[in-house]
Amino acid sequence: MSENRKIRVLVAKPGLDGHDRGAKVIAAAFRDAGFEVIYTGLHQTPEMIVNAAVQEDVDVVAMSILSGAHMTLFPRVKALLDEAGADHVLLTGGGIIPEEDAAVLEGQGIGRLFGPGTSTEDAIAYVRDWFAQHEPV
Repeated sequence: MSENRKIRVLVAKPGLDGHDRGAKVIAAAFRDAGFEVIYTGLHQTPEMIVNAAVQEDVDVVAMSILSGAHMTLFPRVKALLDEAGADHVLLTGGGIIPEEDAAVLEGQGIGRLFGPGTSTEDAIAYVRDWFAQHEPV
């Protein structure tokens, strides 16, 4: 990664789920790790998330989903990112996501998904490693 290029991450809470403690924890951890972080707040639609991602020119969209709607929300955001010409953006996230669902989503181009109890260091390392392999020239 170039010395003056920070990883830009959009942390988003899609849907009606009002529990944002985890999203705030990961946003703070990313910020403390030197990432530029944009937090969208609660109750974002997929369209709102993608619009913010494009406007902010982010490298990563990290969604926190605890509502059980992960099989709908991740593919929808991925499709909208692709349609917006932002197919280079890593879509990752976390929440209550069964391993078998995470595997299906990964097969659809979604990045690694993190469950409860994952250390913030694991998520930071994953994003850094991904960015190092995909950094724009």
